[in-house]
Amino acid sequence: MSNHENGFPEDKPWPELKLPELLSSETLKALHAAIERDWDLLQRSACQTAAGRALWKQVINDPLAELFAGETYLKAIYEKIKKDRLNNAKEISGVILAVRTLWFDSKLEAALSSFGGAGAQVVLLGAGMDARSYRLSCLKEISVFEVDFAEVLHAKAAILEAAVNSRDEHHHPIMTAKSLTRVAADLTEDDWLEKLQISGFEPKKSTVWILEGILYYLSHSNAMKVLNIIAEKCNLTNTVLLADFMNKQATKLSSSTFHFYCDWPDQLLPSLGFSDVKLSQIGDPDAHFGLLQDPLNLFNKLRTCLDQFKLTQTMGHHAVACICCRLLVHPIKLVHEAKVAGSICYTYQTFNFKVYK
Repeated sequence: MSNHENGFPEDKPWPELKLPELLSSETLKALHAAIERDWDLLQRSACQTAAGRALWKQVINDPLAELFAGETYLKAIYEKIKKDRLNNAKEISGVILAVRTLWFDSKLEAALSSFGGAGAQVVLLGAGMDARSYRLSCLKEISVFEVDFAEVLHAKAAILEAAVNSRDEHHHPIMTAKSLTRVAADLTEDDWLEKLQISGFEPKKSTVWILEGILYYLSHSNAMKVLNIIAEKCNLTNTVLLADFMNKQATKLSSSTFHFYCDWPDQLLPSLGFSDVKLSQIGDPDAHFGLLQDPLNLFNKLRTCLDQFKLTQTMGHHAVACICCRLLVHPIKLVHEAKVAGSICYTYQTFNFKVYK
């Protein structure tokens, strides 16, 4: 695999890891020490995701990500990347996270554009250390709500406050969203939507829901409850859902970590009220971003395998279910009887043998 085939010029080495000085401050050192000591796997995965985005800075502009990630996760993933490149790996650590992030970004922008004006809302469930409100210009007329555990949101706010008070201009947070409201809630409880509404969310407004790296950490009943709430309680206007799924085989990679799975999200989602489900997978024209062009890449091999199943009509969906794959179900619009039809739902398939949130 050449660097060029995976979106990197051959004459440009991977950027060296240079930790920001702010991470060595007593405030952030104490915060990240507490995160590593006190947070569970799901909560810590927010920092792992931030580390992946920070280290793929060639394609993701997210200066705050390295502050959210912390030294431990930055160094760990950087060492994996170095090893992969040294071994001429067909897939570099974090590439799927990079593709996923770029895919969500592009589909979020497209969804907001389809609403045709300001006044829409974006809700990130299990927001973690997401920084889209500080890096996406498409949110300039949009009210954003981040929902997560109280301790995650408090840590995130403290990191941002430290960045604001520092002299480090590169990491100085500048909000690009019209507004940002953080809502402390547990998605496994029944009151998260109520807390969201108390914080200013309006179910009657056009909304994009982002469930990135969260559903498969939930039990089956809790994940279905979240999807049903969105489908049933927010059905008065245009609604777009962006989410990622794992199938049963993928959850077996770490059965103690991943719980909810869905082998056929294109059948599940319409049964809940979502419509116009369109399937795509990593490596498709709208889902590689120049990062997965090597034909020997595992994901391209599996895509070819699935295309053959589809062409011969030999149970393509079962082929997906039998391969250890990660189903990333991305933008989905609900069609509501009271509104004009024509909403779109994209389902994303990724074949990921590494564990990333």
